[in-house]
Amino acid sequence: MENIVIGSGPAGRLASLELGKLKENVTLIEKNHIAGTCLNEGCMVICALTDITKFIDLSNKFNNYGFIKSQLDISYEKIVEKIVETQKMLREINQMENESVGNNIIYGEARIEGSEVIVNNESLSYDNLLVATGARPFIPDIKGSEYGLTNKDILKLDKIPENLNIIGGGIIACEIANIYSTLGSNVNVIARSKFLKEIGDNARRYILEKIIPNVTIYENTSIKEAFKNKVLTEDGKELEGTPFFATGRTPNSEIAEGIVELNADRTIKVTEMMKTSAENIYAAGDVTGGYQLTPVARMEGITAARNMAGYSNKVSYECIPQTLSLNMEASFVENKKTECSDDDKATIGIPGIAGPGSFWNILAGETGYTEVEFDKKNNKINRINSISPSSTSDVAYLSYLMRMDYDLDDYAEFLEIHPSTDSNYKIIKNMWL
Repeated sequence: MENIVIGSGPAGRLASLELGKLKENVTLIEKNHIAGTCLNEGCMVICALTDITKFIDLSNKFNNYGFIKSQLDISYEKIVEKIVETQKMLREINQMENESVGNNIIYGEARIEGSEVIVNNESLSYDNLLVATGARPFIPDIKGSEYGLTNKDILKLDKIPENLNIIGGGIIACEIANIYSTLGSNVNVIARSKFLKEIGDNARRYILEKIIPNVTIYENTSIKEAFKNKVLTEDGKELEGTPFFATGRTPNSEIAEGIVELNADRTIKVTEMMKTSAENIYAAGDVTGGYQLTPVARMEGITAARNMAGYSNKVSYECIPQTLSLNMEASFVENKKTECSDDDKATIGIPGIAGPGSFWNILAGETGYTEVEFDKKNNKINRINSISPSSTSDVAYLSYLMRMDYDLDDYAEFLEIHPSTDSNYKIIKNMWL
């Protein structure tokens, strides 16, 4: 069986690797760089820059406490240089990993013609095809939008912007605001509706007051026109600063247009087995819409690969954990299928616990905040919002317990490692059970 995968982001790369492990013949086609948006333009770039801002934030605290006296000299140009150097190393590792299971990797722009894929003027036949072409930044249709930056431009900047107008109110907007406000930019965030509506109000308030206090937020505000160094809002505000669009993403589905069925938002329509409307054509990752998260794209890619290899597999989107990469991570998960009534809900919230990464935040009252919503009747967890240095791993394992439908009594024997910044165990074991 000949399997062709178009796109080497998290979905396509993991699908190819899975197919190779299953001893299937695989050709992986990549237009630009292996590992896709995540490594080259997205979350890995955000994480690299956030590592820098965490250090700056901690250095500022130590200076304020008086036991370290230092002055930081930040070179954005050097930061970018070292990120690019690291990306090259990771690309080599990702390529070797795929080639180690016998996969063939071709670099070039592909197009689909019937039962063949054309790349570099060569026709390749397939028995199964996976479209994993990802998505690109969505640019709103406003006058002057060509002046706006996106995540694709972060590594093209030669210096830290003095003033920055971030247009958008979601996770990416918040992460960009955290980075550049810590690096010294004057940052505005212009949100069309509520800022950070994905998370609970108390966690949102903590982020605004403790993590990004120097960022000015404009909610329920739309942009009328963008200029090179300012934006004009619909209500007449003129805000100085480079425009930066964090307004969502649009699928790279043009390659499959007229071949498979698309949804109204132009994402590729798929089943829970990642099958499209066309026989033997699958799709996975951001091009299918839904949760545009690297772990979800990986899960979808592996699901598609197993079905392509003849092993029936379905994907599940229950209790998906998410996080904001900030100077202190804010993670959350929700069971959207809960049938819990308001009368059966109980919510407990407490400040974060001092531990690794958080001890020196006590003096500033910035140890974090965790909130857990319970289903009292069924003894389950409904929702978690957790802000702490360990929240990414804490919420990930708790999301698994939620997904597996564990009873909270099963948590009673959990033994934590001390010291820890995980407030979840304290709430669940000491305050609820």
